[in-house]
Amino acid sequence: MKGLDLFCKAGGCSMGYNLAGFSMLGVDIEPQPNYPFEFVQANALEILKDHSFLEEFDFIHASPPCQAYSRVSLQHREKGKTYPDLLEPVRKLLIASGKPYIIENVQNAPLINPVILEGTMFSLKVIRRRLFESNVMIPQPPRVKATGTVKNGDYVTCVGNGCDGINRISVWKEAMGINWMTKKELTQAIPPAYTRYIGKHLKWNLGFSGYI
Repeated sequence: MKGLDLFCKAGGCSMGYNLAGFSMLGVDIEPQPNYPFEFVQANALEILKDHSFLEEFDFIHASPPCQAYSRVSLQHREKGKTYPDLLEPVRKLLIASGKPYIIENVQNAPLINPVILEGTMFSLKVIRRRLFESNVMIPQPPRVKATGTVKNGDYVTCVGNGCDGINRISVWKEAMGINWMTKKELTQAIPPAYTRYIGKHLKWNLGFSGYI
């Protein structure tokens, strides 16, 4: 069972799929020295056009840049700054591939019928709500209300320099369930618990035995 992780960064999503039982290959246009699995430095859009390359994969995950929709970049967008929006081009190429796919992005992104995942669903000390669109059925887990606040130190945000006042990288790593990334990489990462959940249901829908 093999998955392709496009725009993989340091591999938070890949690790979750690996924990669900998939071997992973990551693709990113920038070097990713801390990515924990097989890695190819390349343009993800060009990779998606190479159907012969895609044949070896059971599914494709893509996390196109989120700055066009994220809250963090809103103040810059309001001042006229523009960011690349690759969501629709990526979706078209994923559909054309004929493969099962997942698109991940921030909560304001225009994903189609997305599953919403956040850290409280997996007993993590980070909220980090993210959307996941797929052409495979992934059930929506029930929302779990936070039992504390960032201000009181019950949760961390893992953004910037640590606007929650908790700057120890060990705290960020524990909150995210990630132990191999730098602080900067953690600010862009997805907790592996999210894609482990998705990966379990992918295995079921793709007909693999040994569902976990």
